[in-house]
Amino acid sequence: MSTPPPVAEPQSEALARPTTPHDPDLAKVRAAVRGGALAYFVDQFDIYLPIVVLAPAAAYFQAANLSASTTALLASLVFASTLIGRPLGAIIFGHFADTVGRKRTTLVAVSGFGVITLAIACLPGHESIGMWSVGLLIALRFIDGIFLGGEYTTAVPLAMEWSPKHKRGLYASLITSTSPAAYVMIAAVTLVLLELLPSADVHSAYVQWGWRIPFVIGALLAAVLFRYYQKQVHEPPAAVTGERHKVPFVRLVVKYPRALGQVFVLMTGTWLATNMEAAVTPAQLKAHLELSSKQVTLTMLVINGAAALSYPLFGLLSQRIGRRRFYIGYGLCVLVIGAGSYSLLMVSDGGMGAVLGWAVLIGVFTVGTFGPIAAYLTERFPASIRSTGYGVGYSLALIAPAFYQFYLQRLDGVMPAHLAPGVLLVLAGALISLGGFLGPETKDIDMTDESTIPKLS
Repeated sequence: MSTPPPVAEPQSEALARPTTPHDPDLAKVRAAVRGGALAYFVDQFDIYLPIVVLAPAAAYFQAANLSASTTALLASLVFASTLIGRPLGAIIFGHFADTVGRKRTTLVAVSGFGVITLAIACLPGHESIGMWSVGLLIALRFIDGIFLGGEYTTAVPLAMEWSPKHKRGLYASLITSTSPAAYVMIAAVTLVLLELLPSADVHSAYVQWGWRIPFVIGALLAAVLFRYYQKQVHEPPAAVTGERHKVPFVRLVVKYPRALGQVFVLMTGTWLATNMEAAVTPAQLKAHLELSSKQVTLTMLVINGAAALSYPLFGLLSQRIGRRRFYIGYGLCVLVIGAGSYSLLMVSDGGMGAVLGWAVLIGVFTVGTFGPIAAYLTERFPASIRSTGYGVGYSLALIAPAFYQFYLQRLDGVMPAHLAPGVLLVLAGALISLGGFLGPETKDIDMTDESTIPKLS
């Protein structure tokens, strides 16, 4: 007797059947998203090292007789040098990510910033080599920025290209929430080190060698990230990465200038708000509110902890109401709530309780733009130049906000120094809203369908 042919499963039932955890594609999705989250965490850990870790050890790299303004300027240059290097890294590594492949390019970038971070941990101080010490620090941070710019230019688009459309907002927010989480980890490590090691003068244990420990941790994290990508993460399917182009940067600038310009406006506001929150706030807490190093670190820990918890909520919100509406509304929140909370913090006299209360609002309403940003920027550009578009759009806007110290100095004669950052937060919020308004809705973009690209140009 012949065996009857199998009955075909109705298509609707097949689609409705849940994917098993052993589905190889689902496993690749999870590996890519985990890899993106780990990559973003390690990237942000490295970015924030000089702001948090070197602040109590500034005397190691600088002459003792420098004025307060010169000290602040050198500190801002250490941070700014990394930010300036990132757009260059985005162009270089974005080119190879779009022409050679996302995974291999990520491995090269991770190797580079891991080695540079370890080299910084070995730097001699001002007593040994004079001003060469801070000069080498700035130079190494610039090179570090190139590799860091390359890392997120490749790793984040790779994760988004593996992500299903209806979950891109959530997955993007889980990836970017590791940024404030990295700040929290650095702040916690620094807090413990300051508790265990004295930092009173240039010859104290923290100033001489304690600050090196977080940099070594950063280098070790880079090694872990390299190993994970090497073993676990796969190149996205060719249908998602699109046709290869020999000069993706040229194609981006020539064919998609409006998209790049709109993203530039949005990201300029985003980075301006970020610098006020991450780079300026610690100095203002110490100089104006006269908080101790431990209190400053605790306050920054609370700010970034609140931000980390808010990112997934913002990612889900953008998935529900759309990216465009989210950015228009969030920019207004930065303008009103973020700037207002910052100003009220600076005039606060209610003790640490009040400081930490305002800190929560600052964390939620200054840097929340990053919640769905990984999804939005990868949706904004076609597959064949996606890494270049994402990396350049994300990084190019870093340059103008990187010179925040100069803008604050310009406001010195107009208003008190502790209130000037609030003005820049107002400007940041306005730019975020404008950037969102100028762009299209992208949450339903099919990354494999090139026919959607004219809507994005």
